[in-house]
Amino acid sequence: MAASVFDSTLYARLFPSGDVGRLFTDSAEVRAMLLVEGALAKAQGSLGVIPQDSGDAIHRASLEVQLDPGALAAATGTNGVSVPGLVALFRSEMQAPEHSAYVHWGATSQDIIDTGLMLRLRQALTLIEADLKAVLAALADHAKTHADTPMPARTYGQHATPTSWGAVCAAWGAKLLDALGELDALREASIWVSLSGAAGTSSALGEHADETRAALAKALGLNDPQRSWHTDRTPILRITDWLMRVQSSLGAMGQSLIGLSMSGIEEIQLSGAGASSTMPQKQNPVGPSALVALSHQATGLRASLQAAAQHQHQRDGTAWFTEWMVLPQIVLCAASALNHAKSLCENMSPAAPKMAQNLAGLGLIHAEALSFALAETMPRPDAQAATKSLCKQAQDSGMTLGELALQAYPDLPKSVFNVAEQMGQAPNIARAFAAQVSKI
Repeated sequence: MAASVFDSTLYARLFPSGDVGRLFTDSAEVRAMLLVEGALAKAQGSLGVIPQDSGDAIHRASLEVQLDPGALAAATGTNGVSVPGLVALFRSEMQAPEHSAYVHWGATSQDIIDTGLMLRLRQALTLIEADLKAVLAALADHAKTHADTPMPARTYGQHATPTSWGAVCAAWGAKLLDALGELDALREASIWVSLSGAAGTSSALGEHADETRAALAKALGLNDPQRSWHTDRTPILRITDWLMRVQSSLGAMGQSLIGLSMSGIEEIQLSGAGASSTMPQKQNPVGPSALVALSHQATGLRASLQAAAQHQHQRDGTAWFTEWMVLPQIVLCAASALNHAKSLCENMSPAAPKMAQNLAGLGLIHAEALSFALAETMPRPDAQAATKSLCKQAQDSGMTLGELALQAYPDLPKSVFNVAEQMGQAPNIARAFAAQVSKI
């Protein structure tokens, strides 16, 4: 087995990360860091911090030079960071010592690495946003189409009261819709440029330190935090917290889909369900299981990232290394989960006849409605006690709750046992969600 399922050819289709996966490769990291070095030099040249022709030359070279990540391995192993090796090799490849001497002027390794990381996280969020919108669109289609398709709601795994498939999909989607609405603010508060030098004091950047940082942010399309955040990993934590909320929502959906496809329940049909090696009847809920597994992995990694946010002094190798190990995995977990969720939501279908069959049974799902109907003519505690007694009679006799209740209380309104009239606000919830999604 590969060290990571996201780097595995064997598991590539089980845990697909799509284009987000390409952002977390050695080549993508090196390319992002070169872009930062080039943009920094160009900004410094325009401000007169370094010669303008050198800034232009470095910027041009950063777009043209290709560096082999493998060529940086030895230096990275020795230095514990890739930037010294990258800068040395970049200067060599430029073959213009009169200009290359100004590469990395006044910056520190963390400025380059963190800013390069933010370039990749910005793109990752853009790709994730697109998949999130696709998931929401598919859930909204279910919500609108099946707003009135009745099914059992379940609490503690047991029948509670009637709901609709549309309302179930709306409940899954509501949390995702909230997350989507927070993305712009998240980007503003977290997608930051980093430029504050060796110890976060901008000592080597001179009197133009603030201007240079602002110019670099503008050139790269990042936000200027107007301070150093070398040891403040709040931006990283905010992004991962957002991703974890999306993951949690998708994991919960996966859990419910596993339950709804379970033998004996079978209220949902999953396109492309998995086969067993020995049991021909099996249709395993592979996609939902992947959603839950990805959420589990990300949850564990998030604890490590929280610990990695506790930097000692002005830079902490231990904390930084930990972040490098776990952050990409968290992002790829979210990307893979959304990939699965998109496919599931676009291809699953409710088994309405099975839902109706499961709703029928002994009619115990109408117990709450019956207790409130009885409370119209007797104290509420007495109504609940009477309903519990009738439920037990139904279970013991095999007669439905409706039959027994109407025998005991002939004046009960028939609507008490009419599923269409006992879904409460479920249809309205479903339609309201679909309407909200139509506006994004």
